[in-house]
Amino acid sequence: MSRVGKKIIVVPAGVEVTLAAGNVVTVKGPKGTLTKKFNEELTINVENNEITVARPNDLPAVRAIHGTTRALLNNMVVGVSEGFKKTLTLVGVGYRATEKNAGLEMALGYSHPVVIDAVEGIKMTVEKNTTIHIEGIEKDVVGQVAADIRSKRAPEPYKGKGVKYSDEVIRRKEGKKS
Repeated sequence: MSRVGKKIIVVPAGVEVTLAAGNVVTVKGPKGTLTKKFNEELTINVENNEITVARPNDLPAVRAIHGTTRALLNNMVVGVSEGFKKTLTLVGVGYRATEKNAGLEMALGYSHPVVIDAVEGIKMTVEKNTTIHIEGIEKDVVGQVAADIRSKRAPEPYKGKGVKYSDEVIRRKEGKKS
């Protein structure tokens, strides 16, 4: 049995979970509403502020989606109650970011500014010109936006310059020896 799949999801106060026909789950909370359709082979039960996911058999295809379905449901509940946040740090001389039209404009050492357009449901804020906070209720979208911003100038191993996650450790290399 899947260790992740058989865990019970506890629904916090203020969050409402509804299950419609065809395994369509809607989660409403203080931060917003999320709706997702899950595989119909799995059985999703919502009772007494608890969500459980059960599988009918041990076929490899069903086993593969059991834990994933439970994790996605948990991310929906956490997203509408607390939300998700990623923090990026700009490291380098002259590297800075500014908020522009709900998006970002960054100077990353190129001959032109790098512009990141606003994404629906994502709030991007800049603190001290070098720290970017990305917040939203969908974990996968927050992570993808953060990865897209980081990809504009990934940190390099010699001087550590670039856009990095705040908790990321850059493995440094030794440069040339004269």
